[in-house]
Amino acid sequence: MQIEFQIDTLVAIMRTKLFVLLLILLAQQAADHVWTVSELFTRNIGTNAQQRTQFPPHRIIGNLYYVGTESLSTFVVDTPEGAILIDTTYEANVPVIQDSMSKLGLKFSNIKIIVGSHAHGDHQEADAMVAEMTGAKAMAMAEDIPDLQRMRTPSGKARPMYQVLHDGDEVKLGGMTLVAHLTPGHTHGCTTWTMKVQENGETHNVVIIGSMGVNANTRLYANGALTPLGEEYARGFKAMHALSGDVPLGSHPAMHGLAEKYKKLSGSGLAGFSGALLVPNPYIDPTGYLKELNIEETAYNIELESQKKAAATPTSPAPVAR
Repeated sequence: MQIEFQIDTLVAIMRTKLFVLLLILLAQQAADHVWTVSELFTRNIGTNAQQRTQFPPHRIIGNLYYVGTESLSTFVVDTPEGAILIDTTYEANVPVIQDSMSKLGLKFSNIKIIVGSHAHGDHQEADAMVAEMTGAKAMAMAEDIPDLQRMRTPSGKARPMYQVLHDGDEVKLGGMTLVAHLTPGHTHGCTTWTMKVQENGETHNVVIIGSMGVNANTRLYANGALTPLGEEYARGFKAMHALSGDVPLGSHPAMHGLAEKYKKLSGSGLAGFSGALLVPNPYIDPTGYLKELNIEETAYNIELESQKKAAATPTSPAPVAR
């Protein structure tokens, strides 16, 4: 009986170890997944419902807050002199931003500056509406302003008069400094923002990735060379590699694992806590920025190589009519 018990126990232990090993291998496989540009687009954009469904508003780190939806990021930097809003998203989401700020004890009317990640409607459609409602000043990268000015809005509001920003410009308010970095490709003026925040007496470097995703039907290579847009992407990735940070965020929540990190934060019971966290903050992720950059750059390179291969493949001539 004693021998049988030991054998049964040994088998149970082996099964447990095999199960754990299987989980580890599956996790590793997921981590090593090579994303295509189309997969990244689907990952980032989400469904129509996710673009408009409020994600639980919460403090990310220091005086930086999340007030966006499930698949479209909106951030608030709160300062003694007012707030900076990053990405207004759709006009339909303005009530979401208002409600989220209210739940965090932040006043929507205190928004003094509006900036954005890039000139696409899902990120900056509501600039004019928020500027009109709050009296805030809108700012944007010079290369994106023509597209922003052409952007149509459901309300029909005229686009705001943007204060022009250039690569490396600083946006300052209430002791906070946000630096605008031109990371072109996804749009001509796609902007990655960096800033320093304080948490438990330590300084952390925040990087908010604008986007380096390649949209469908984007021509990167033609006539034996990079297209002008392909060259923009090359410059964008070079600029991205010159940046670093231990709090990586993105214009889409999937770019920084918002759902998973918030789950850890809410599991601590401090998701709505406005003071300094006394537990490890899941948003402090020193390797996260490079991981996301590698994902996006790899997808770009795969698409580029695909286009190069297609360009090098001779096409069959059309059949001659007889």
